[in-house]
Amino acid sequence: MDSILIIGAGAAGSVVAKKCAMNRDVFRKIHLASRTLEKCRKIQRECVSEITVSQVDADDTAQVIRLIEEQKPDLVVNMALPYQDLPIMDACLATGVHYLDTANYEPKDEARFSYSWQWAYHDRFRDRGIMAVLGCGFDPGVTGVFSAYAQNNIFDEIETIDIIDCNDGSHGKAFATNFNPEINIREITQRGKYYEDGKWIETDPLSESQLWDFPEGIGPKKIYLLYHEELESLVKHFPGIRKARFWMTFGDSYLTHLKVLQNVGMTRIDPVPYKGTEIIPIEFLKALLPDPASLGATTKGKTCIGCLVEGTKDGKPKKAFLYNVCDHEECYREVNAQAISYTTGVRHDWSD
Repeated sequence: MDSILIIGAGAAGSVVAKKCAMNRDVFRKIHLASRTLEKCRKIQRECVSEITVSQVDADDTAQVIRLIEEQKPDLVVNMALPYQDLPIMDACLATGVHYLDTANYEPKDEARFSYSWQWAYHDRFRDRGIMAVLGCGFDPGVTGVFSAYAQNNIFDEIETIDIIDCNDGSHGKAFATNFNPEINIREITQRGKYYEDGKWIETDPLSESQLWDFPEGIGPKKIYLLYHEELESLVKHFPGIRKARFWMTFGDSYLTHLKVLQNVGMTRIDPVPYKGTEIIPIEFLKALLPDPASLGATTKGKTCIGCLVEGTKDGKPKKAFLYNVCDHEECYREVNAQAISYTTGVRHDWSD
């Protein structure tokens, strides 16, 4: 890919820019743009080779179109917020440029995952002769690759897929999120949902849990059932699957802080009147919490993300766990970022 435009200068966007700058044989020209120009300039200074930067409001399709026309990239990598997926896709359609993102669209006024908005673009991208790769991070992203590999190489038939996401890391803060606080909290506080026997089943938030023993010295951790976007994609592309679920680990301290914040209304996404104006509590909370990009220097421990797949091979029951482990401190030494950002923005080795 000769020329690339990266939109978004958060923690994961920083990783993408720095890794692209380490691979100039692939990326001849790298341009990073964000609403906050100083974030781009900071990343620019930290890259091992030259990149260019500019300011753009990714909510404004016209601005994104002008930027694409100026930079003439072969590919736009959307590392902005999920709310901004559709405006950036519209800009790619208008300019005939390939598109890639790491998380699916969700409306700002409703905490709800669904690929339906982006899948509706399929025919327009096909007719324009350009590519749109959706959910190309880790989960979603690599977990889909794990599942496809299992189907093609390990199983004759897959019956269940459990995506299991563990962050066994500690950053030393009383309460912080490892990626965008607003998106993280919206994701966790919405109702859980999983697929079983042809239907979607909803659960109360974090109401189902179990103990899971993670490999490579991480050990037993409590995992909680959530709804996550790749479940929708897995069910679509593995039509014979019987069950698909997503699980994530949370520490007791994190859950206690989150419960208190919910109880006092700080996780609300609707406007609240305050001194003659309106504020959205979760946006104010985001401003108070540490920037995820600042957590790399103090975070220690590992992540483990993988797919527990069950099915049959040669007529016999079979189970396999395909996973990746990342060390927070190793990631920081490479790109000055913790492993959550790293796994979103970088290709991975894995085990089974």
